[in-house]
Amino acid sequence: MAIAKDDHSCSVKGWLKKYFLEGQQLQKGQSEKLEEALQNAQWHKRFLARNRRLIAMLLPCSIAQFLYWSTFISYGRWELYPERYEMSITMVIASIISGMTSQGGGAIAFPVMTLALGILPSVARDFGLLIQACGMTAAGATIAMMRIQLEMRSLIFCTLGGVIGAVAGFHLVDPYLQPPQKKMIFVSIYFSFAFALFLLNRYRGRKTFQSIQNINLSKLGVLVLTGMCGGVLTSFAGCGLDICCYSVLTLLFRVSEKVATPTAVTLMGINSVFSSYWRTFVMQETSTDAMLYVVVCIPIVVIGAPFGSLIGSHFHRVSLIGSHFHRMSLIGSHFHRVSLIGSHFHRLVLAAVIYTIDIVALVSAFVIVKLTTTLVVTTVVIIVIGFAVFMLLTYQGGRMLQALEDAEETGGMEADVENGSVNRAFSDDGDGSTALAEGDEKPAEVSKGDQ
Repeated sequence: MAIAKDDHSCSVKGWLKKYFLEGQQLQKGQSEKLEEALQNAQWHKRFLARNRRLIAMLLPCSIAQFLYWSTFISYGRWELYPERYEMSITMVIASIISGMTSQGGGAIAFPVMTLALGILPSVARDFGLLIQACGMTAAGATIAMMRIQLEMRSLIFCTLGGVIGAVAGFHLVDPYLQPPQKKMIFVSIYFSFAFALFLLNRYRGRKTFQSIQNINLSKLGVLVLTGMCGGVLTSFAGCGLDICCYSVLTLLFRVSEKVATPTAVTLMGINSVFSSYWRTFVMQETSTDAMLYVVVCIPIVVIGAPFGSLIGSHFHRVSLIGSHFHRMSLIGSHFHRVSLIGSHFHRLVLAAVIYTIDIVALVSAFVIVKLTTTLVVTTVVIIVIGFAVFMLLTYQGGRMLQALEDAEETGGMEADVENGSVNRAFSDDGDGSTALAEGDEKPAEVSKGDQ
């Protein structure tokens, strides 16, 4: 196995192309189908293949815009925009980030609404669920139409766990938490997640895969448990399942961020639809204020989230993880592969965005929330426990990876249970990484120069 050497001598044009336009991680065989369509198909098929990214973004957006404006104009509630414009502005950025990273739009909306605008956490939670049900579902449709590769087993079993956790959380956890507790728990967990991204970025020579290797009942159980934990967090904060799934996939199972990010986006969209249904039709407790805020944000998020998914699918996987800059003073020296916007950037740039958001949210919470000694101690304990859990995931993931490599050396472990054999070819990404290719697909990576 040849490990490529670091190469930072590329031109500005080459650097931009490498880190911001690396290319997408497509489903197996999709690259050949696209190439064949461009060469031998009829003109309309060539047109669809050549413009698939643009079509994948515009089609869900156009359908959503038509449904929204035809309904909105009939009711004529134009006064809502000047009354609630602050959330429309917030969701311009939040929707793009939700499409290109593992953090849903609620991860930005919740602290803005509860800390900056003084809105009740229950209203912010309902808003986050409703708006993600629109935006992240549109982003998921874009991901599906572009044939971006997903980790399907985690999508299924984390969804199952997420449904159980959300229902349990709505009835058994959320009613017993006070608003200050919800705010501090949220920012504490997301600050711990930023630490997980840091762990993910600091290791050299980290081999990653396109799917969970050697799947068994215990690993499926881990996915269900992960979904349950994320569902409980979603029940009072409006998001959280996405970061739980993403952390376990990347830290424990060593799945490439290029696969984990669109999986987390799709997963959060599905869970948001279910949670919105449960709150609105089963519990009949969805806040009216949350619905009115959603009305002025829908036309924004159905554009921003698919756009973010498109960009993210072209980033280098390092961009999606975090901003851990490597030997360069430029703002983003490591853009490489993530969702439409996120799918084209290096993971370090996007990680920087996540670091900044989570740190600002934590500091703001300590400044704005009226803290008691008990609440401060609880916050610190949650952060410490979060750090410990993510470090444990990283450690156990390393052990599992070592076991895989030992099995390979002793003779012929099958690398991908779902897809059969893997073509073990390693390619040079030009940034000190090698990629474990699967057939004709865009390879999963071994990042080497991201320390």
